[in-house]
Amino acid sequence: MLTSADKRAAFRKLHESGCFIIPNPFDVGSAKALQHLGFKALASTSAGFAWAIGKADNRVGVDDVCAHLTAICAAVDIPVNADFEDGFAHEPDKVGVNVARAVKTGVAGLSIEDYTGDNAKPLFDRALAVARIKAARQAIDADNSGVLLTGRCEAFLRGQKDLKLVIDRLTAYAEAGADCLYAPGIATAEEISAVVKAVHPKPVNLLVGAAGPSLKEAGDLGVRRISVGASLARMAWAGFMKASKEMAEKGTFGEFAGGYPGGELNKMFS
Repeated sequence: MLTSADKRAAFRKLHESGCFIIPNPFDVGSAKALQHLGFKALASTSAGFAWAIGKADNRVGVDDVCAHLTAICAAVDIPVNADFEDGFAHEPDKVGVNVARAVKTGVAGLSIEDYTGDNAKPLFDRALAVARIKAARQAIDADNSGVLLTGRCEAFLRGQKDLKLVIDRLTAYAEAGADCLYAPGIATAEEISAVVKAVHPKPVNLLVGAAGPSLKEAGDLGVRRISVGASLARMAWAGFMKASKEMAEKGTFGEFAGGYPGGELNKMFS
């Protein structure tokens, strides 16, 4: 097993050039499967984990999230980036305390977002959002952990499709100490290119779902890494719900014919 320091160094190296996919497992088994497939790094998904334990997204506490991160980091020999939501606090000092906890789980990176949880006022005031990134930076640097900090602007996901606002915030987060920048929801080549140019030379993470640029296309736009959020978890739930609904509504079992072979799963996990 590699040490946390080894994984953190490898994670930083990945951000130096090219473009890579950082898929999002939702439990230990899916994390191991993604490592088996050859991915070089992973990222947790707040929604995927929440659904796996029967909760809605943004309704899981910091204790459960840190236990989840610890389990995934211990299970794989590749770096893990944490979707650390809003830091599980509003006040910068409390964000710092929770980020220090996250660092101890063994993660190689983590993201802090500016979503308040209140759809009536979805983004933290700019000054507070910047102070929260600074607090996360200080917590990471307190023991020279080398954890990579991603600053995340939620504006597009929360109905505020104002690219100038996004760029203003991302550049401020970069100045506050974020190593990587992320604006989930940007999708067009023009939006992506504008963000990449604005924060250069710092790397940009792009969220891609069913539609969006390929790895090569994103790389050509200057994107450094691609994550998929809860998409893998939704795919797993799609198969489960389709087969379960067939049983519940028809009393038949035809969907099981498309299941992944148990022998292959045993081989992968042996």
